[in-house]
Amino acid sequence: MERRSFVKYTAAAGASLMLHPFSAFATGNGTKIRLALAGTGVRGIGFWGNALLKAFKDQCEFTGLMDINPGRLAYAKQFMNVTCPTFTNVDEMLRSVKADYIIVTTTDSAHDEIIIKSLKAGFDVITEKPMTTDEIKCRNILQAEKESGKKVTVAFNYRHSVHAMQLKELLAAERVGKITSVDFNWYLNVHHGADYFRRWHGRMDKGGSLWVHKATHHFDLLNWWLNSEPLEVMAYGSLEHYGRNNSFRGTRCRGCEHREKCKFFWDMTGNKHLMNLYAENEQYDGYNRDGCVWANDIDIFDKMSAQILYANGVQVNYSLTTYSPYEGWQIAFNGMKGRMETWEDIPYLQKTPEDQAKRHAIEMSNADDAIPGEYREIIAWDNFAKNYEVYTTPKIRGGHGGGDIRMQRRMFIDKNDNPHHIMAGTRDGAMSILIGIAARKSIREKRPVKITELTDLVPLAKRW
Repeated sequence: MERRSFVKYTAAAGASLMLHPFSAFATGNGTKIRLALAGTGVRGIGFWGNALLKAFKDQCEFTGLMDINPGRLAYAKQFMNVTCPTFTNVDEMLRSVKADYIIVTTTDSAHDEIIIKSLKAGFDVITEKPMTTDEIKCRNILQAEKESGKKVTVAFNYRHSVHAMQLKELLAAERVGKITSVDFNWYLNVHHGADYFRRWHGRMDKGGSLWVHKATHHFDLLNWWLNSEPLEVMAYGSLEHYGRNNSFRGTRCRGCEHREKCKFFWDMTGNKHLMNLYAENEQYDGYNRDGCVWANDIDIFDKMSAQILYANGVQVNYSLTTYSPYEGWQIAFNGMKGRMETWEDIPYLQKTPEDQAKRHAIEMSNADDAIPGEYREIIAWDNFAKNYEVYTTPKIRGGHGGGDIRMQRRMFIDKNDNPHHIMAGTRDGAMSILIGIAARKSIREKRPVKITELTDLVPLAKRW
């Protein structure tokens, strides 16, 4: 076995730089980037609010906050420690603010309305993933961007992790030859996985199912790693664990009569931030952040698998599980010259066990430091070789493997550091969600679904 450490991007990566809307701020004139935030949930006021201001206070400032819940809005302003005006109506905000970007962090199903209105009002947009939730909304966003001349950036933070970039480098260099097939398995544990079913994400009309809300991360990585776009999807899925699949249920965990016997009972009262943001403001919109995972109106899938055929001929087997004892993922690339595989956070494959109940909180932190003595590994094994080669990168403490802070840094600081077209636009956003949308349609109609049934975009065998 030969072990190699990954130090930085190769020289080839620099050759693939492209112009990006953020490059407009590379003037060095000292002017701050003006941001207006639509959606003041925990992701909005945390990662896109307080954490961003702490890391880039000299580069960015907020000129407006918007949310339909006035209580959350007031708390957001206090939590972020900003003095900008607040709005409960997006039209009013767009008429009033001066901003370089509108940041969209609302419920997924509302992304399209805010993105399109922002584009028509003359603003560039940064949107959380997924870009939107169905093919009609997707087409409308693409058309609005084209007509407006403005740009939408989709915040695919996983691309920016050190581990994901190393894998991209090795694939771009054809370390194991031309890739022919991929096996990709993602596991959500019973703490983080269950949390999707407590929240609005458990309703198809809000988040488009985990095929779209969660798996858009994974499909974008596949599209980016393979440098290709999907042609066809055949999928299976069902709701067999959460929702109606239980003999008892409540409305929310707080005050629930079943708390003593429910393994999924979650005491939100121990989290002051969530109590201030959500519990104190339920009277405005009726939203329970600690909703029951057994609610009868939950209608998304909790187990999913798909076969995806790419325009370059690669075949992908993908699965997502929402009630695993541990959280992590595994992927293997089969190439003409060998096989490459890697994983993250599989307990029996890493040195240090993790507290699964705290796993997601660590993941959502904005930490950027490496954990001493711990590494991610990528195994490359050439056909007919007697042994394999191991490539390593440091394991980063938080934030999607360091992807969160690195993505923001590329947006607001290192505006020309764009290896392998890492900043994502609307085509990237579309091709990731269209896999999930096709999967939903495939399950419903029990047949393979071609991407061209959903969009006028013609899938490319080679993107760049």
